[in-house]
Amino acid sequence: MRKILSISFTLVLMLGAIALAQGQSRVLKGVVTASPDGLPMPGVTILDKSNQTGTTTNIDGEYSISVGPNSVLVFSFIGYATQEITVGNQTELNINLEEDANELSEVVVTALGISKEKEKLGYSLTEVDSESLTKARETNVANSLAGRVAGLVVKGTSSGPGGTSKVLLRGVPSINGSGSPLYVINGVPMDNTQRGGSGQWGGSDNGDGIGNLSPDDIETMTVLKGQAASALYGTRASNGVILITTKSGSKGGDWSASYNLNYMVENPVDFTDFQNQYGQGTGGQRPTTATDAQTTGRLAWGERMGGNVIGFDGNQYPYSPTNDGYLDFYRTGSNFTNTVSVSKGLGTDGSFRMSVSNLDSKSIVPNSGMDRLSLNLNVDQNITDKLNVTAMVNYIDQKSTNIPFLSDGPKNPNNFLFLAPNISQSIFAPGFDAATGAETVFSDDIYVTNPYFIVNQGINDQGRKRTISALSTKYSFTKDIYAMVRIGNDVSNDDFYSIDPYGLAYSANLQGNLNSRGQSTRSELNIDGIFGAKVNLTEGIELDALVGGNIRKNKFESVSVGGSRFVLPYLYSPFNVEAFSRGYSFSELEVHSGFYSLDFGIKDFLTLSTTGRYDVYSTLTSSVSDDNSIFSPSVSAAFLFDKFLNIPAMDFGKFRASYAVTSGDPGVAYSNQLYYSSANSYAGVPAGSAPTSLPNLFLKPFTTDEIELGLDMNFYNNRLGFDIAYYTKTTHNEIMNASLSIASGFSSAVVATGSIQNKGIEILLTGKPIQNQNFTWTSSFNLTNVKNEVLSTDENNGPINLGQNRATLGNAVTAFVVGEAGPQIRAYDYAYNSDGSIQVDEAGLPVRGELINMGTVLPTLYGGWNNEFNFKGISFSFLIDYNYGNKVLSATEFYSTFRGLNKVTLEGRESGVTTGGVTAPAQAYYQALAQNVTSTSVVDGDFIKLRQLTLGYSLPASWFGNTPVIKGLDISFVARNLAYLMRKAKNIDPEASFGSNINFAGIEGTALPSTRSFGFNLNFKLN
Repeated sequence: MRKILSISFTLVLMLGAIALAQGQSRVLKGVVTASPDGLPMPGVTILDKSNQTGTTTNIDGEYSISVGPNSVLVFSFIGYATQEITVGNQTELNINLEEDANELSEVVVTALGISKEKEKLGYSLTEVDSESLTKARETNVANSLAGRVAGLVVKGTSSGPGGTSKVLLRGVPSINGSGSPLYVINGVPMDNTQRGGSGQWGGSDNGDGIGNLSPDDIETMTVLKGQAASALYGTRASNGVILITTKSGSKGGDWSASYNLNYMVENPVDFTDFQNQYGQGTGGQRPTTATDAQTTGRLAWGERMGGNVIGFDGNQYPYSPTNDGYLDFYRTGSNFTNTVSVSKGLGTDGSFRMSVSNLDSKSIVPNSGMDRLSLNLNVDQNITDKLNVTAMVNYIDQKSTNIPFLSDGPKNPNNFLFLAPNISQSIFAPGFDAATGAETVFSDDIYVTNPYFIVNQGINDQGRKRTISALSTKYSFTKDIYAMVRIGNDVSNDDFYSIDPYGLAYSANLQGNLNSRGQSTRSELNIDGIFGAKVNLTEGIELDALVGGNIRKNKFESVSVGGSRFVLPYLYSPFNVEAFSRGYSFSELEVHSGFYSLDFGIKDFLTLSTTGRYDVYSTLTSSVSDDNSIFSPSVSAAFLFDKFLNIPAMDFGKFRASYAVTSGDPGVAYSNQLYYSSANSYAGVPAGSAPTSLPNLFLKPFTTDEIELGLDMNFYNNRLGFDIAYYTKTTHNEIMNASLSIASGFSSAVVATGSIQNKGIEILLTGKPIQNQNFTWTSSFNLTNVKNEVLSTDENNGPINLGQNRATLGNAVTAFVVGEAGPQIRAYDYAYNSDGSIQVDEAGLPVRGELINMGTVLPTLYGGWNNEFNFKGISFSFLIDYNYGNKVLSATEFYSTFRGLNKVTLEGRESGVTTGGVTAPAQAYYQALAQNVTSTSVVDGDFIKLRQLTLGYSLPASWFGNTPVIKGLDISFVARNLAYLMRKAKNIDPEASFGSNINFAGIEGTALPSTRSFGFNLNFKLN
């Protein structure tokens, strides 16, 4: 209710302010179109020179502005000739803007928030606009980048609303670390720490930093892919950088207000193709007692189905395929977003934009969801003709309720996935005994929690109150010389509350536990100082230079309480436990940096650039080593060869080249000295603990170097274009953990011996196959081919194991293996006889062979194809993306084979499986196959997917000519993750994942079902 009132109050204020503005001079209306096609032009700036007020055109090229009899309007847009028109007594003024060859250079935001002409950049970047993020939206805005950017791999976790987005640029950026790029909002780095994830033992995905942002507040997301593009960010630039520019008001613009409503429903999708001929049981027999029925509920080794069978509760149930499968446990999820925004130019010297947005997200898991309130304010003001101040404040209040546990661990709500095909999931509701509170155990394993119990009784909540703020002051000594000071602060205050509920079967005496209840604070402070100048060195050489410094401080502090065995049922208090515990965590790090950038423009055809950054890391400060600093340089060149060619069809041609070195530290504090910790007391005596990892006193920063070559060309009045990039990127002296014998007193040691290399080619094709006054078709296709190789790991160059699932625990892993692409799946193959036939033992069961490398978990060929069609206000678009070359370690494939659900287990069901003349019972054979030959649990991850589809209509502005409030309405019907057009994996979604970091990439198992989303988007433009 509080959030609804906030939105309503803001809307009332907006409408009141707009009403005041309407009482002034007469209103002039019109449409701005572009020559030569006559298409409407959104975003054209219109300035009244007589009073310095202004506005911009909407998506239909329409505008309205208050004018007087002496008004002179200036119409301007990048790439088009500016026009000045005296209004006189006109009430309608339509303008057609002509292209200006001298003004065609596009300006983009680059590192440190500095705007530069795109044609002069010597590196690769891609810009994604707000419409791509807001129509068919995701709860984590980073997931909306999937398929849109060459070189970018985006995978969400199958964890419901608020889940982590795993983003990798140009392959695996490093052996150590999450691989996530640095996110920078309005020039200031933001924290993207992952707040906890799931592994092979279970756990929940508690989200990341980028997932807190509202897509309605984002104007563009610019992906800086190369090291030269991101080198000015130093320590965290080795993973790439994604720049976020938030929406703002227009100087000189009139009042502008909008209300956007987005509603999406999502339904779970079943990708399994299990057999439905044989029911529950073992040894070819159906259960005959209630106890047998419970222990065989997830085993489909029974008889061919028919008749009735006893259930876990002693009642009789049909022994036939059920129509009440595991998906029927879930509900239809929904995402309901309301956003109100208002903006205005404060004369020609300033502007502001304010927005309020609320997301109400209900998970497909009952009693689980997320609620997020976002407030955003952007202010830009010229204090004097030389002094400019900009400020941005983004406040987020987010609450996640009963976050699902994932993977093959306790409290997972997807535990009905492997029920035998005759069992209806609803017979296990409500999941507990109403009299005693005890969980209704439905299988042979008390750690396989009843999903009804955990959604009705469980608590796993996370709250976050976050403020991201930036204040920038820029003083221009002259038009070309300036000084700027910028302060950015990102502070998150989190609360967390997780219990094992009373009655949980595996808890001691069914009493449950208080896992944790507490609070944490995480902050990042950035202070920049920049001095910049643009000077003409000679008649044909221009220098654009800047020099500056940065101080970054990161701090984390957490305090919590917990306890074992609640005394009184359902009183989940730390004062109601038999054994009390408490926790405290603290870390702090700091980086001091100095940097420069020099761009030499030679005539109008060549730009030579160089940057450098010197970083000093607190995490590497040591009493015995001074290797706590490093210099990271870059050089790049952009050559515009179209200036020398007379090819009528070619509008633009650029060759670019760059070389850059970026650096990094361990990322965590206290890796290079021995620290002791306090521990719980023993027999009333305070105790301490020693670390199990041996620190390295001589650590120094690791480095990443990259060479990139690129070619950009546009043809036929920019209706056809392509951008090609080739790169090779190598890391050196990566900081990582190496295993030690526990006899040394440590289980691991910090070493700096890792190295990994990525080579790749990226292609972006853009075009407008059809373009006329009534109809346009815009298309873009991107392709990435990348080859990754691990060059070195620890001191012995042994495999570095990363992750696994419990199904194949210890028998199949992902690892960094020298000479192979990483992470690599390693699993056991069949054992073969000398004649090449499969080897079995005397019982006819498959024998385990060698541990082999099965392939990388990351795609080697991927990209997307986006198409947009517009016809007289009707728009239609679709996005198809594709993914080839990766493997998936699948727990579903293992369990479906082991439990008799997989269709491959139908062969030999009644006659047995014969191999080499020896016949084994089907159950024994396939269970031995799954356990011994774990390569059978590795599947292809190739797919082609219809990712997104939208159909929209912009209602004509004339419909709203007499309405006092609404002046425009855009309606869109949207869909997301519609269907796989091709997939090789038979029983899983190849994108499904429970892990939120690189350790568990490519590992599938018992996450939430994937979803398909449908909905609509309404955007009201208000007077």
